[in-house]
Amino acid sequence: MRKLLLSNDDGVHAPGLRALHDALAAHARLRVVAPDRDKSGASNSLTLSRPLALTALDNGFYSVDGTPADCVYLGVNGVWDERPDLVISGINHGGNLGDDVLYSGTVAAAMEGRNLGMTAIAMSLVGCRHFETAGRVAASLVGAADTLSLPPRSLLNVNVPDLPWEQIQGFRVTRMGYRGPAARPLEVRDPRGRVRYWIAAAGENADDGSDTDFAAIEAGYVSITPLHTDLTRHTALHDVQDWLDALSRVS
Repeated sequence: MRKLLLSNDDGVHAPGLRALHDALAAHARLRVVAPDRDKSGASNSLTLSRPLALTALDNGFYSVDGTPADCVYLGVNGVWDERPDLVISGINHGGNLGDDVLYSGTVAAAMEGRNLGMTAIAMSLVGCRHFETAGRVAASLVGAADTLSLPPRSLLNVNVPDLPWEQIQGFRVTRMGYRGPAARPLEVRDPRGRVRYWIAAAGENADDGSDTDFAAIEAGYVSITPLHTDLTRHTALHDVQDWLDALSRVS
């Protein structure tokens, strides 16, 4: 039977993680390793300044006092002799659309799995109600994972509309949209009168064309976006070289 590693960024007690576990339990042998608290927005950070504690919980899950990437690193590479066949991260409470993926601990957990040589999928529910729907989507994808062929260092970012299963319109392969700038931080004062700041919500959609993840979700479709870890803007290489050549002529 296929071996899966499950993780997330909402924390080991999050309802989305339990929903993912329950949806996949009949399809695979599962190991769950997740942060001991909410680590949303942790991105790809690793804990390098101290050792990590891995704690077995009564429900069979494991918690780590670290980041989502820490959890997957330990789950794949550090603790058990058996390596998983597939890493699934989620189900996130809220979407990871467009350039959300740059901050997302959900996507980062899947990316760490991919960096360690695993096939990896990040699962997010664009809302907070219909985790069962996202679980059914995850089960469908895992059931077909053996036939998935991705280029090296790639993963799938899956976003599911917050709808009952019967209202899902289908699946679309999409590209990332883009958001505009975030709003200014919210200034607050703590009980001692000291100024503190809340990071504002993500910016509004700036690119939500018909082939984007934003558009698919708005139309009631599951969005599946292949991602890769090469952030090089290849089309700009020539322009930057021309710029450097011009600088050298001036100097």
